[in-house]
Amino acid sequence: MSRSPSGEARADRSRPSLRRGYVLAVVVLIGSLLMVWLYAREAGAREQRARQAEFAAQSSEIATLLRQRLLHYELALRGGVSLYWSVSRPTHRQWRDYVGGLDIERQFHGLLGLGYVPYLRRSDLEALQLAMREEGQGLFRIRPHGVREIYGPVLMLEPQTIGNRSVLGYDMFADATRHHAMADARDTGEVRLTAPIDLIQRGDDGRRNGLLMYAPVYANGIQPGNPQARRTAISGWVYAPFHSRTFIDSALEPFGAGQIVRIVDLDDGGGRGTLIHEDAGFTDDVDADVLRHSETFALYGRRWRMDFRSSLPAADAAGRPSGVPAIVGAGLIVSLLLFAVVLTLAHTQSRAERLAEAMSESYRRSEQRFRNAMLYSGSGIALLDGAGRIVEANPALARTFGMPPGSLPGTAFAAQFVDPVTDTVLAGKHTEPVTLQFRRSDGDIRLVQLVHSPVPGDVGSDVAALVQVDDVTDRLRAEREVRMLNRTLEARVEQRTRELTLANHELESFAYSVSHDLRAPLRTVEGFSRLLGERFGGAIGPDGLDYLARVRNAANRMDELIDALLKMSRIAREPLQHARVDLSRMAGEILAELRQAEPSRRVETVVEPGLEAGGDTALLRNLLQNLLGNAWKFTGGCEHARIEFGRAAGDECPPGTVGFFVRDNGAGFDPAYASKLFRPFQRLHGADEFEGHGIGLATVKRIVERHGGAIRAEGAVGRGATFRFTLPVRADAPYPDDGSHPND
Repeated sequence: MSRSPSGEARADRSRPSLRRGYVLAVVVLIGSLLMVWLYAREAGAREQRARQAEFAAQSSEIATLLRQRLLHYELALRGGVSLYWSVSRPTHRQWRDYVGGLDIERQFHGLLGLGYVPYLRRSDLEALQLAMREEGQGLFRIRPHGVREIYGPVLMLEPQTIGNRSVLGYDMFADATRHHAMADARDTGEVRLTAPIDLIQRGDDGRRNGLLMYAPVYANGIQPGNPQARRTAISGWVYAPFHSRTFIDSALEPFGAGQIVRIVDLDDGGGRGTLIHEDAGFTDDVDADVLRHSETFALYGRRWRMDFRSSLPAADAAGRPSGVPAIVGAGLIVSLLLFAVVLTLAHTQSRAERLAEAMSESYRRSEQRFRNAMLYSGSGIALLDGAGRIVEANPALARTFGMPPGSLPGTAFAAQFVDPVTDTVLAGKHTEPVTLQFRRSDGDIRLVQLVHSPVPGDVGSDVAALVQVDDVTDRLRAEREVRMLNRTLEARVEQRTRELTLANHELESFAYSVSHDLRAPLRTVEGFSRLLGERFGGAIGPDGLDYLARVRNAANRMDELIDALLKMSRIAREPLQHARVDLSRMAGEILAELRQAEPSRRVETVVEPGLEAGGDTALLRNLLQNLLGNAWKFTGGCEHARIEFGRAAGDECPPGTVGFFVRDNGAGFDPAYASKLFRPFQRLHGADEFEGHGIGLATVKRIVERHGGAIRAEGAVGRGATFRFTLPVRADAPYPDDGSHPND
């Protein structure tokens, strides 16, 4: 099979590339191995720093636990102080009960007890000795002997072990170390620790080294605000002795034997500090393979330094294997993979060159498609250079400009337009259509929509932008005519609305005038009928009197209907007074009035609490009076009458409104006649069944609509009725205030 000359040429070009690829693969392998070695060395240093950080964190946790143990001791002292504040001076039995309740042996490891030391002057000492002798405790002796201005003897110390009994009567204020801590606690009002001292009691290991913690007790349980006042008000101290080793060993017990600890009190010892505790094997020798950490912190008036040293080498102390060997192994694998990848890329290079040739062919075809799109497009399209001159234009643009296609290249595109903003539009990026005016070659002024967008041209070409031009003159003229027609229609609608508003006002005035004019003849009919019956009753007979009574009843009913008509007229005329209305409270008051009017009726009423809406308070009360009054009236024949007022479901209400309902289980109505309920003077029940004028629900509908809401009724004969209505949520409602409804 023969090979084409072009194929042989491409193979010859790929061989040097492949050789360069082999060299590059070897260089990558050597470089990656060098990077693995450098990274492994840095990883080892990072592991050492991580082990040191973990050791420091564990050491800080130990120091924190030690401070927490001391905080427990402080809380025990604070409790003793509270006991002294609650009574003038607790008895030995009260103190024993308090300390016994603390369960020192199990809860406070290392604590030898809890005691009280009074602050005594020479005159106070004699009074204390006499008081204790009267209590039957014998002579209270203080040691060391001697006359001093201030005494601080141990008065009580529980539990009363043999060692603790030996402490009673010891004057702590006479010892310099104890005196310093007691005076500092007195002057600051805070708990204070002593420096390391020899305790009078012996510990379990036979040693006496330990610490004392003091909490001041002031007279009347009130801590003064300055040191001088505290010295005057001090009455004593509650203190706690504890052995250093027992206390520290109990705190270190949860951490095993991984760390060796030394604790030094830095406030004494001539700058080097006083040793409080030191584990066996702790040395200051410098060893790179041993982890070390130190912390210094202030603690109850003292400064302690805790030195930590790992008992095992650094690698073993971390408790986990080193990751450096794994890093080296992974690095070798990655290096080999990179070598393989680079070698593969060398083989891929020749294929990439072939793909580049294919892409060049694809670009050529894409260019051809663009040329065809410009040639056959119905919109005018032009390519512009940086100076705004036409580089290339399609036939549609030439037809729009009314010029031959060959005359457009090289001409200034903006020269065809008469709008002064054309240069500004072409200088920016306008992907949205911009309407401009241009003059055709025949002098006709046309309107076009222009879209201008920067486009990248070929390398070395001067193409900078693409513009698309559509002649929209006819369309814009048609739109202008439509807008003029709309304005005409709006003017007509406004005129009709004005006429309708005037007609409504005239109708309301007419109803008001007719209502007033009808009252005079009605009163004349009623008055003369009454006089006729009173003066000539015997002459006209019983039938005549009955007829006169009917005439008077009809006149009175007509007068009541006129009153109802006037009320409706007032509702439509009076302006609304917007406010936030508590409908639940209002409904409760109305139902209470109905009960007071008919105390013999038993009606179950349910009013949901917290119902509020925005509107006119007087009109909303009229609304609820009509609805609840109707419910009260139409449940008159029910044995177990029930009336309910609550909030409707939220999905039933338009935005900005809230829905309510009034429901009863009374006489109900036929749903087929529901549309008549809200018409004036329309009644679905006879006057002999339920009294009324037929104007209440019409008034309700008018009130709801004036507030921008809607109302509807649901019911069935003998099964009660439900009236659902909506009102605005806010008091500043957007509903009209001129008596008209938005839907009128």
